[in-house]
Amino acid sequence: MGISVTVGSLNPVKIAAARAVLRRVYGPDVNVQALAVASGVSAQPWGDEETRHGALNRARAARQQTEADFGVGIEGGLLEVAGEIYTSAWCVMVRRDGVTGLAGGENMLLPATVVEKLRTGQELGLAIDAVTGAHNSKQQGGAIGAFTAGWLSRQTAYEHLLTLALARFLQPAYYVASLE
Repeated sequence: MGISVTVGSLNPVKIAAARAVLRRVYGPDVNVQALAVASGVSAQPWGDEETRHGALNRARAARQQTEADFGVGIEGGLLEVAGEIYTSAWCVMVRRDGVTGLAGGENMLLPATVVEKLRTGQELGLAIDAVTGAHNSKQQGGAIGAFTAGWLSRQTAYEHLLTLALARFLQPAYYVASLE
């Protein structure tokens, strides 16, 4: 029997990203399930710290509330640098014994028309929908899909992050000192 993983979200993009990466890495017997859990952060996280915290909360809750070998948390957020707003995302994978792999990034500059809506408190998904005419973009290509003309998508970005978060598990000898 393969490993079991619970994704701390019912968002189909996050589930599909986890399924794609984990089956590529661990084989087709990986059992990926999803569970709605609270992120413990605002609906639209700002900054790497809050976004990372949301992903960590999701991964821990998903792992603790199931018998899965791993919990996965993926959280999208926003990052402000020098007055410009970028997409941001973090992925966390927590193993049954508490060992945690983390990765963040996928920063893309957002257009001023979106930033205006974000600064009034609107969530990124709703701002993207309003600007592009899309519907429920956060469960599809997201901002990344919209503004790269489909060359990348939200799922692709999350696949990159989850693969990076796996580094600690794929090459554990390099992380021995940090596991103690």
